[in-house]
Amino acid sequence: MGGGGRRSRADERGVGPLLPEMQSGMSPPPGGSNGHHHHQQQVSSMESGPAAGRRFNWKAPAIVLVFELLESIAFSGVALNLVVYLATVLHGSTAFNAAHVDTWNGTTFIVPVIGAFLADSYWGKYRTILASISFYLVGLVLLTVSAAVPSLRPATACQMGESCAPASKTQFSVFFAALYLTSIGTGGVKSALLPFGAEQYDDDAERPERKQAFFSWFFAAINLGIFIAGTLVSWLQQNVAWALGFGVGTACLLAAALAFVAGTPWYRVQMPTGSPLKDIVRVLVAAFRKRKARLAQADGAAVPLHEEEEDAAANGGQRLSSTKGLRCLDKAAVIVKEQDREQEGEWSLCSVSEVEGVKILVRMLPIWLTCVLYAASLGQMTTTFIQQGMVMDARLGGRFKVPAASLVSVEVVFMLLWVALHDAAIIPLARRATGRPGGLTQLQRMGVGRFLVVLALGTAALVERRRLRQAPSAPMSILWQVPQFVLVAGSDVFCGIAQLEFFYGEAPAAMRSICSAFSFLALSLGFYVNSLVVTLVAAVTGRPGWLAPDLNAGHLDYYFWLWTVISVANLLLYMVLAARYTPKQVAAAAVEPGGSSSSSD
Repeated sequence: MGGGGRRSRADERGVGPLLPEMQSGMSPPPGGSNGHHHHQQQVSSMESGPAAGRRFNWKAPAIVLVFELLESIAFSGVALNLVVYLATVLHGSTAFNAAHVDTWNGTTFIVPVIGAFLADSYWGKYRTILASISFYLVGLVLLTVSAAVPSLRPATACQMGESCAPASKTQFSVFFAALYLTSIGTGGVKSALLPFGAEQYDDDAERPERKQAFFSWFFAAINLGIFIAGTLVSWLQQNVAWALGFGVGTACLLAAALAFVAGTPWYRVQMPTGSPLKDIVRVLVAAFRKRKARLAQADGAAVPLHEEEEDAAANGGQRLSSTKGLRCLDKAAVIVKEQDREQEGEWSLCSVSEVEGVKILVRMLPIWLTCVLYAASLGQMTTTFIQQGMVMDARLGGRFKVPAASLVSVEVVFMLLWVALHDAAIIPLARRATGRPGGLTQLQRMGVGRFLVVLALGTAALVERRRLRQAPSAPMSILWQVPQFVLVAGSDVFCGIAQLEFFYGEAPAAMRSICSAFSFLALSLGFYVNSLVVTLVAAVTGRPGWLAPDLNAGHLDYYFWLWTVISVANLLLYMVLAARYTPKQVAAAAVEPGGSSSSSD
């Protein structure tokens, strides 16, 4: 569809009068120098009355934070103990359980990419959340029923190392149907809840620190939910009843849903803003059409490149400068004939900022590929680390028994300790060493995180080798797993947060949603890679193999060493790519609607 005129600053915040065309979903008349497409942020008709000019209301983001806390408890109550349930209740084999947990996790983290596209292009964030809650509740209710009804699960529980008949096809089918309905629901919520909560501060531009605090509280809500699920809910599942544990999660989500719907009158709801995918395709098509165009004139001077003054507003007040490399894409912005510029359509002429946006995506892709393998390495924490803990002595003080999945939630505590160490010692030392205000760059922090995960996997391999040697005499204490979880927590602090900042900060404003989704997609593909490796290892090593049903008869330590080698190779590849990475270049000053010259090689 053709482009539209720019909005006023008041309209962007939803405080200006809404045009009738925008309220009915129609675009205003085309504008701009050549009718190029520009994304438009529309405020829904829910704000067409007094709400459009209202002052900031703390109730809306408070409800979002409570929702996230309760949703995190519900989701983590399923995810953290899933491998234990498959092994002890449904009697799945070690390889079967690890593969299905990774596949489910992969699906759970790929759904947000689809949900973000639907929220931005069609439904809007509010409706996406409501639709996702419906799937979520049905999935959790069915999951609770499958654990409570005797005919939907095997009659007896199975301990690790025992040979038990697996669940029937019907029992597995009901369980996995519930599991993937839950996956669709949580994925949709993950795609829309955080940006929806941040939107509530758009009318509070005078206090930007409030929005910054919201992101911190949102992160805290996620991790507090993980901690509660990994301790209280996990203990209920393994020591009282699985149905009760799943029921607690269901009740939490139901309470969250009711609170979310009740808060509707206080929300600031925006209409879909459209997808940047069209602009990406436009650049590729225009570059292909002008593939024979020259980037230098006969006298050696650079040819003029098209730029629009509106691009500064579209990119958060900043215009992207033309950079060296990937020069074939620059041809999309080449002005063939100055007098014919007005006649060139949107599929033949793109601006420098639009071209640079595509260049950024191409340059980030290799870095993103290393994120996939990094995510696969972290996936051991929720699968093989837990399986390792299940055959260790979980007693503390002789009486209290620690669920194996609890160490995953305790990792949250380790993360907080790492954050304190990071802020109090590591960053100040890095500032003095480098002279940078931030101490370490985003790429450097991501490298530290990848290094720490190598240490974590190597530590897990050493612990498992010691456990296998000690197994015939006495089980090894689960406390031996603490070092590997401490290292994984440090990896999360350095790499996880820096990764989000990198994909968000490097992206042009018009593409931040799709670039931010890269993190979810990397997590998703990482789980699928993990599942593939588990399947290949089980096939190659035969029976009993490295991942034997009885881990005392297998070699989980060899599997951990394999992932250590993979992680080392991934770290080395990342170091090469990070050293060659070209960051985006920003020109603060807007240009006149004439054009700009590219930098010569």
